[in-house]
Amino acid sequence: MAAPADLNTLKQDLARRMDGALDALKKEFSGLRTGRASPALLEPIRVEVYGANQPLSQVANVSVSGPSMLSVQVWDRQAAKAVEVAIRDCGLGLNPQAEGQTIRVPLPPLTQERRNELAKQAAKYAEAAKVAARAVRRDGMEQIKAWEKKSEIGKDEAKNWSDEVQKITDATIKKIDDALAEKEKDIKAV
Repeated sequence: MAAPADLNTLKQDLARRMDGALDALKKEFSGLRTGRASPALLEPIRVEVYGANQPLSQVANVSVSGPSMLSVQVWDRQAAKAVEVAIRDCGLGLNPQAEGQTIRVPLPPLTQERRNELAKQAAKYAEAAKVAARAVRRDGMEQIKAWEKKSEIGKDEAKNWSDEVQKITDATIKKIDDALAEKEKDIKAV
């Protein structure tokens, strides 16, 4: 990467990459179960059908049919049993009930122990997002140092740019912490 035209180019690139870490975190959070039914809960599930391991979304349509009930409409009747098994074995503690090509997935109430496990899992996801944001920060700082070493930017400019990169990182970490706090509140809600 050549020296940027200005600080804004560098800031935009780093902010875009850090936002990617935040987006990935939100996607991970959507798969964590709270008290409400959400099709995102079943997104990570993969089904062994047609000799391949496919995402559930490619063999069925998932919808909410009540506050604590998901409905999975399997497109091919022959795949219904495989979908039912995949949902049962996904590790979310779900007990699907097949009715032809429709599979009803009641969400049992969360125990306090399970809520604590989910909160710990959310914290792990948040920490991974922070690590990713810090890696982007490190890349930016290394780039600034390289430009300074090549005399493409001055020492004062490098210091100012480093401060700006740190501000972007701090803002991203705060967004991650806020998202975690919101998810933990969701999980702990009765």
